[in-house]
Amino acid sequence: MIPDEQLLTVDQVLKKLKQAIEKKKPFSLVRVGDGENIILAQNSVMTMPEVMEEKWARNANKDRDNKGVTLPNITLRDQMVDAIKKASIVGIPFYKNDPILTEDRLKRPLTDRVFKHFEITPKMCCHTFVNRVFAQRSDFWKALQGKRILIITKDKWSDKVTQTLRKKPYNLNVTMSTTFHHHDQMANTLAFIEANKGNYDIALISCGVNALILAQKVAETGNIGIDFGKSLMYIVQKKAGLNHFSRGANKGLIP
Repeated sequence: MIPDEQLLTVDQVLKKLKQAIEKKKPFSLVRVGDGENIILAQNSVMTMPEVMEEKWARNANKDRDNKGVTLPNITLRDQMVDAIKKASIVGIPFYKNDPILTEDRLKRPLTDRVFKHFEITPKMCCHTFVNRVFAQRSDFWKALQGKRILIITKDKWSDKVTQTLRKKPYNLNVTMSTTFHHHDQMANTLAFIEANKGNYDIALISCGVNALILAQKVAETGNIGIDFGKSLMYIVQKKAGLNHFSRGANKGLIP
């Protein structure tokens, strides 16, 4: 697999995003972390009982809204494999000094195992926390200004995110929003993305592991889909953004 030093830097990913925006080309940024790894590991590199023993899986099944999926879910696994293979850029963990707060075995080692099993060779890779640095970068937000923005996030955050991003210092033209809580909404949300493909240019998507699927589907309709992770929530909570930072969201998080 790709050594850490050969992953795209934040600047390189941002350059490719800007090129897609300027040329009006389809583009998707999807991100693989420990949760996505566990989804992909179902009945592939781990048995289902092994998967269900993982803390992430137990938390997912405690509360439908927690991770946005109830396990087992082989459908999501297969959707994820398909999306990663097609995505423009895939975020993955580092081998060394990775900032994701979980056990090392659930990070890059598990990514490598599931990618090998499913014969996944991404077109381009960066670190999976590129979204958290984007949130801190004025040049990222400037690139989005003037474009029609679709927000996909949990109902709890939707209105606050929309209001925040419309105001200074972001000044985004948020024209649409839709809420997403759980994988059982996938079919309806994919239909929404298709039906409204002419009504937005860029989608910022924050809805757990499902964001990976949705970001790629946005690209398949001709638009730009960004799997934005927890960044939208962090901005509202004042843990991230142009005026705020935290241990989990700062410019020095990754190169």
